[in-house]
Amino acid sequence: MESLGEETWDVVISGTGLSQSLLALALSRSNKRIIHLDKNDFYGEHDAALSLQEADAWAQTYAGGGAAQQLDQPHSSTNGTEVPVAGPSGAANVDNSTTATPPSKEGSSIFRNAHMWKHSDAEAKGLSFPRAYSLALAPQIIHTRSELLSQLVSSKAYRQVEFLAVRPSFFIYCTTDTNGAMLARIPSSREDVFSARNIPPRSKRRLMTFLKFVIDYDSDEQKPVWQEKANKPLSEFLVDKFKFDDEDLRDSILALTLTLDEKITVEDGLAMIHRHISSMGLFGRGFCAVYPKWGGVSEIAQVGCRAGAVGGGIYMLDTEVSISEQGNGSEVTLNLSNKASIKTTAVVSSQQTCSAETHTIARLVAIINSPLDSLFDHLADHPKPAVTVIVFSMDPPIYAFVHSSDTGECPEGQSVIYMTMKATPQSSEALDGALECVLQVLESVPDEPEADVLYKLYYEQGTSAREPVVKSQGSATMFEFPSPSVGLAFDDTSLDAVKEAWKIIMNNEVPDDEFMKFEDREGMGDDDDDVSD
Repeated sequence: MESLGEETWDVVISGTGLSQSLLALALSRSNKRIIHLDKNDFYGEHDAALSLQEADAWAQTYAGGGAAQQLDQPHSSTNGTEVPVAGPSGAANVDNSTTATPPSKEGSSIFRNAHMWKHSDAEAKGLSFPRAYSLALAPQIIHTRSELLSQLVSSKAYRQVEFLAVRPSFFIYCTTDTNGAMLARIPSSREDVFSARNIPPRSKRRLMTFLKFVIDYDSDEQKPVWQEKANKPLSEFLVDKFKFDDEDLRDSILALTLTLDEKITVEDGLAMIHRHISSMGLFGRGFCAVYPKWGGVSEIAQVGCRAGAVGGGIYMLDTEVSISEQGNGSEVTLNLSNKASIKTTAVVSSQQTCSAETHTIARLVAIINSPLDSLFDHLADHPKPAVTVIVFSMDPPIYAFVHSSDTGECPEGQSVIYMTMKATPQSSEALDGALECVLQVLESVPDEPEADVLYKLYYEQGTSAREPVVKSQGSATMFEFPSPSVGLAFDDTSLDAVKEAWKIIMNNEVPDDEFMKFEDREGMGDDDDDVSD
């Protein structure tokens, strides 16, 4: 450790979240002297994937901050599981008079109100050892047209990630007088529309017209149709322009945006639906998005860190850093929790506190002792999906991302469900109720075994300001990434901050268009390409 302080480092990166790790990847061929450290004893920071033991400790760390319902105090229980709070439609009962998003407290932690709960007979019902699970704090899907995938390809890092298919046809939870509660498929392609049996012919024609419009919505021909209403609610535009008077069909279209707010605008909504539809079939038939195995974007963060280590970076976990007052103006001195001191000309970290101007989400992660096979059926010439999306069209909406054991996040024969909504005073009850509704519907499916919830982790997550913070200490540079987006699909705009940090550290030594573009390392070639769909 003493030798670390004998030289001046080009950059010290604090935190192994996705943004910092992508920066490490971008710098891995630069011959820069890099130290990359994390105060946690695991990789990923805000994007981590946690074992059960790590999740329990993490929940204790972020337990404070509000009045979220304690998950270790069930509503009513004889076997350790909660009794769902269900409304008249079968979905979670939310008092709309108090569903305004509580403002994030300025300066509060990104995470708060974390609580875990375990079934009283969890082990007997199948809960395995702690490291058999990898619960993702950021279970975001990645559309195939995402710039992130392009950068993983150009940097050759994609070879180290196994991508799994996301089911392209989302489900929407609905109730009918004849069939009761059910999961209806949301059509998102011409084939889906033609094969749908529950959509009248007239509505099919309107839906086909809309899908054709969305594919070309940003063209000079189509822009005049929507630009004057760009900031109006998309739901109103669907009625006014495309005559979607059928509320169920309108809700299905809104669900494709993956928005956590039903008031999504025309401009944002069309862009999100276009991303979904235009991504269909890009890498193969039957999917438009992928999910990295072993914990989502956490796995990509670890790939970036491995690239940084191969490139000569020094890595230290469980190491906190603070800025010393000492320095000579051209560099800054950092004190590490292991008693070492190091000098650098640049420090890169991430913002750790919430902004009052941003949204907060609530998430419930549940381990289920059933594979839920009926949600992962597929056609013979399509890849088997590992992630299925279920939408509760409410105000605010609730999304359930159901992950099979193929994701590596749970043992075979089990599944993990990530429930997400915009935070409200009733988030805990609403997510519990929606989870129970999903399991009740699946229990009615032939050959689908009864499922028990073995473990649950609830938490709320806010966001920092959405722009990076760049400041100077003398002539040394201090750069802070925004905290991760809380969107359900990866937000490519976060890559802009990674490139900005890279340009600062590289100091115009290479052209901008060489960002994340590498040749194969010696000894690597096509035979090393081991990425599956």
